Amino acid sequence: MSDLNAESTAYRAALDVVRGVEPRIADAITKELADQRESLKLIASENYASPAVLLAMGNWFSDKYAEGTIGRRFYAGCQNVDTVEAVAVEHATALFGAPYAYVQPHSGIDANLVAYWAVLADRVEAPRLKKLEKRQVNDLTDAEWAELRAAFGNQRMLGMSLDAGGHLTHGFRPNISGKMFDQRSYGVDPATGQIDYAALRETAREFRPLLIVGGYSAYPRKVNFRIMREIADEVGATFMVDMAHFAGLVAGKVFTGDFDPIANAHIVTTTTHKSLRGPRGGAVFCGPELSDQVDRGCPMVLGGPLGHVMAAKAIAFAEARRPEFAQYAQAIVANSRALAEGLSRRGVKLVSGGTDNHLALLDVHPFGLTGRQAEQALLSSGIVTNRNAVPSDPNGAWYTSGIRVGTPALTTRGLGVAEMDQIAELIHTVLGATTPAAGSKAKYQLDPALADRVSKQASELLAPYPLYPEVDLG
Repeated sequence: MSDLNAESTAYRAALDVVRGVEPRIADAITKELADQRESLKLIASENYASPAVLLAMGNWFSDKYAEGTIGRRFYAGCQNVDTVEAVAVEHATALFGAPYAYVQPHSGIDANLVAYWAVLADRVEAPRLKKLEKRQVNDLTDAEWAELRAAFGNQRMLGMSLDAGGHLTHGFRPNISGKMFDQRSYGVDPATGQIDYAALRETAREFRPLLIVGGYSAYPRKVNFRIMREIADEVGATFMVDMAHFAGLVAGKVFTGDFDPIANAHIVTTTTHKSLRGPRGGAVFCGPELSDQVDRGCPMVLGGPLGHVMAAKAIAFAEARRPEFAQYAQAIVANSRALAEGLSRRGVKLVSGGTDNHLALLDVHPFGLTGRQAEQALLSSGIVTNRNAVPSDPNGAWYTSGIRVGTPALTTRGLGVAEMDQIAELIHTVLGATTPAAGSKAKYQLDPALADRVSKQASELLAPYPLYPEVDLG
């Protein structure tokens, strides 16, 4: 083992320790790396974190409770957690040019919940407490508390609809956000597949929401956040942006000016994986007017912050501040456009006709397929995607009529524009050869020989771009 590099030594030793307790877990970890190395990963919400990010999560911070904020913990002995969180905040604020960062959320959904409750507390709780001449919720009488609770449950949110590319936390009724708020959705222009800002303005004027949410999980275009902020200001709404999907494009200065959420929104949330290439987790950015409320994320919404994940976030933010990350972010978009253009040239229908960001949305209905059938046929051929609803999707959110493809992960591996065109050919080949099974929205028929041939072509395409080449598990 002495001839191995540091990464290989670290992972081999770690797996040996795990195998000594439960071999099946060690085998699953090893198999996951092998599977990822062999697959064309086109899931827009996935990426590959660096060995440094991954290693930062396997440490003694996992053993430590640290509810509270830096210097104000509810547990003793948190001085090292304070250091980790402070470093993560330092890098996060510098990276995004944000006045304040809260790096404790365990996920993007947690970050959104922190933001929602912070806005509600600022816009609903604080004014009512002032009116009641109270400073603490715990001091309220039962009647006053009932009044406050009723006020919380009577607020309005305007967010992008799920089939237009929004996220389930933007007011989708089965999600807690759809239960917290009286929610209405904005969609896209049926003719262009893009946001109609004039229609959005009219909806906001009529609905008068407390909160307008921008951002998306499956919208293939840039969003003009300046216009959305103008609309929010006009109707007296707080403007929030969920940049979970495209945070790496903001960090890498691909999205600037009108398209930079940090510069235009009152409050911004994100995940730290996806295009940012960090660990699975979340963060919230805001100005001083909301920072006190956001700091209450734990215990308002969150449990104890995960010190080991905050350590990995600090590493990821530091990596994203390097000049090469901006080059990476530019390459993500170049690859996404090349993939979309390659698909379009081959006759594949794309929602909105193309892409400005890291993803494209394919409408597979012209192939006679549901999204689920297309997803599984591609998976059997070594191409990992996910099914996704398209605007006004006749198949709903489960079977769908679309396939979402994204380029952050393959760009991390080093694939470029030329390879994207080849991938477009493989996708078109599989979709064109797949037929639906009679009477089923899930089952499909595809010649196994063709699927095997495409899988081999995918492997050959990936061969010059090894995943984690510094990690040799033997």
